[in-house]
Amino acid sequence: MHELPFEVAVASVTGREHVRAGRNNQDAYFARESEEGFVAVVTDGCGSGARSELGAQLGARRVVEGALSLLGLEVPVDSPGFLSRLSNDVLCFLRTLASGFGAEFLGECLLFTVVGVVVTPEHTLVFSAGDGLWVLNGEVHRLGPYPGNAPPYLAHGLVKPGSVSFEAQALRRTAEVDSLLLGTDGAADLIDLERARIPELGEPVGPLSRFWTVERYFRNPDALRRRLVLLNRESVRADFAAGRIERTPGLLDDDTTLVVLRRRRGRG
Repeated sequence: MHELPFEVAVASVTGREHVRAGRNNQDAYFARESEEGFVAVVTDGCGSGARSELGAQLGARRVVEGALSLLGLEVPVDSPGFLSRLSNDVLCFLRTLASGFGAEFLGECLLFTVVGVVVTPEHTLVFSAGDGLWVLNGEVHRLGPYPGNAPPYLAHGLVKPGSVSFEAQALRRTAEVDSLLLGTDGAADLIDLERARIPELGEPVGPLSRFWTVERYFRNPDALRRRLVLLNRESVRADFAAGRIERTPGLLDDDTTLVVLRRRRGRG
């Protein structure tokens, strides 16, 4: 593959409620490019899983490596078999882990959602398993919520074969893609926070589009992460007249993870 026609920014921040409870960030992301294409995913571990961040991290890497392997085998990304083969590959990986570490390991560690993209010179495929968010060329698509806040996890296919597999959300010619945002379900809260005030600054959060239009997120590798941290930082202010301390909590309840692609300016 020639140089990727997109700039990429990635970031993740622990949600306010997880910080309050002393829990780890249960989201993960991974992205990698090969000669055949580029793959990126965001994953979100099940909130009730004791160590679901482990499955989210391992799963993100396996999905990316599995997709790149299929591209290397010249399996067309626009063929019906691409996602079914990728689902089977990841399920085999999860089955090996579950058999090696015991039945409890499945529920404690291996339940995670996936939102991903595969980019080749010809096609761009957005796919998912479970809830989350994707925004293609400015068009917002929420995945979920599901009844009881219980999204389908790919690992459910180990218990009930065929019950869950990766689902294609969009297939476009890569030349037609200008921007793409992938997010875990926590990122969906950003849609409703456009007019909310950032605790420390008092200025509006702004529209979701800023994540693919603001230049610094693609010039500074840490700028996007710092933005998410700022949105979720508690503000503490002393009101001397009233004799009290005023606390304004951060804005992001849940772990929030983003992968953002933007077409390089001035290039095809």
